Amino acid sequence: METKVSKIVSEKASLIWSIADKLVGVYKPHEYGDVILPLTVLKRFDSVLAETKNKVLEMAKKYPETFAQRDFILKETAGQKFYNTSKYDFKRLLDDPDNIEENFYNYINGYSDEVKDIIKNFDLNRQIKKMASNGILYQVIDTFNSEKANLHPDYVSNIEMGYIFEEIIRRFNELSNEDAGQHYTPREVIELMVNLIFEDEEELADSSKIKTVYDGACGTGGMLTAAMEYAKKLNSSSRMLCYGQELNAQTYAICKADMLIKGEDSNNIRHGNTLSGDLFPGETFDYIIMNPPFGIEWKNEKAAVLKEAEKGSDGRFPAGTPAISDSQLLFLQNAISKMKPEGSKVAIIHNGSALFKGDAGSGESEIRRYVIENDLLDCIIQLPNDMFYNTGIATYIWILSNKKPGHRAGKVQLINASEFYNKMRKNLGSKRNELSKEHIDNITKIYGDFVENEYSKIFDNDYFGYRKVTVLQPELNEDGTPKKNKKGEYIPDKKLTDTENIPLQETIEDYMNREVIPFAKYAYIDESKTKIGYEISFTKYFYKYQEPRKTEEIMKEILELDKKLDGVLKELQEDE
Repeated sequence: METKVSKIVSEKASLIWSIADKLVGVYKPHEYGDVILPLTVLKRFDSVLAETKNKVLEMAKKYPETFAQRDFILKETAGQKFYNTSKYDFKRLLDDPDNIEENFYNYINGYSDEVKDIIKNFDLNRQIKKMASNGILYQVIDTFNSEKANLHPDYVSNIEMGYIFEEIIRRFNELSNEDAGQHYTPREVIELMVNLIFEDEEELADSSKIKTVYDGACGTGGMLTAAMEYAKKLNSSSRMLCYGQELNAQTYAICKADMLIKGEDSNNIRHGNTLSGDLFPGETFDYIIMNPPFGIEWKNEKAAVLKEAEKGSDGRFPAGTPAISDSQLLFLQNAISKMKPEGSKVAIIHNGSALFKGDAGSGESEIRRYVIENDLLDCIIQLPNDMFYNTGIATYIWILSNKKPGHRAGKVQLINASEFYNKMRKNLGSKRNELSKEHIDNITKIYGDFVENEYSKIFDNDYFGYRKVTVLQPELNEDGTPKKNKKGEYIPDKKLTDTENIPLQETIEDYMNREVIPFAKYAYIDESKTKIGYEISFTKYFYKYQEPRKTEEIMKEILELDKKLDGVLKELQEDE
């Protein structure tokens, strides 16, 4: 679905990316983004500050740096939450080619602290030095002053700018052979997630109430931006405060820059590892929306994570820890820890392993058990395959709530949206499919209707639980009776030990009498080894029977293939 906005974004991103022509020979292709990303951000800042630049310079001369209110006054004068006190801007840097490196340092040092932090995380000083020493700094700055790199707000809106950032990052990651999906969630998936958690539109549109949204793996801030956009559509006066934490320095810098341009509090975007160092300790939010990395190990964070897990219900990982090879269920627990006691909703993306990996009693199963038994799991939506840029595997949106309405209490809805997609005209990495607006609306309606149909199944919470029991059989005497010890207990035959998974919705006695005893008369359970497990199997719940093909059809197809093969072999023999 190529909209006018997406066309503008694609064209502008392509034009900006073409600046890479100036970097050829000095930089390798996978390094182009190290220059283009930070300079795009600075160019945007430069454009945003252009109208008030001279007024800010006047006020900067009037108030010395020691003046306590200087920072506040300069921001007010700039009309933004940042400013620049250097006499240079992108155009004026070209006036003195011989000293452009020194003047560029002066320019970036003239920014307020918020922007200096962004520049530091881009490691821009190193790139300036490299370009200057190779004689291309002037040409690159000159190209950023061209019309194709015009990023003034009159030409490029804040929303479009956010998209441009992400498109440039996607191209950079493709050249770097990195996991683009780790930083970039398709816009239509974000839109669906936002629709699903912002169901109470009346309250969201109430401008007297300030709502908060948090993303513990915020990347470039796409989800936070979408949340703000949604609230603004309902009421232009509504307030949605965004909070995010991001590990990758470059994407953190992009997110912070984006928030700064939008006039948001950029200090609410923080740089660090969410698993090992929560930068919002004790804080809770109305909405949590996240696409954490999956299949990524947490070995480096192990010490901090285990220490946090030891706190039990007072910590962020009360249900324990999953296997060290995959951190996604740690992010899930972190999201839960950020829910307000009075009620919050969560939308988080996971792959299939979060649904079923791990036997009863394992870390993964215990985390699912915690989520389901505390009635936090509201709905899971299976997305189509090939939706993300770095993986073609099945992905799922989990919706969690600790304020379920009465008709949803104690229940979980599963939605199979795996067939809701359009094929893209051009693949983007592993992304071959996309959701249309109609698909998003249909899935949102299925969720809101909360009725069973072809795409929706509703289950009681305990439906997903089971007891894993150890079934023993006694050694037998020659007459076929069980052997017993002095206490009168059966002596188990170790070779006949087995296990059974018994649904929680069924009694152990009923299950044994139906499934086991008819085939093993003296079987009994070692109750000391019974464990509770939870798993969710979409394939089983949405299985559609397909009638086997007729034998005649298969034989006919085989004969046709044989004929073709004979023809190919004859051609090869003739060629010889």
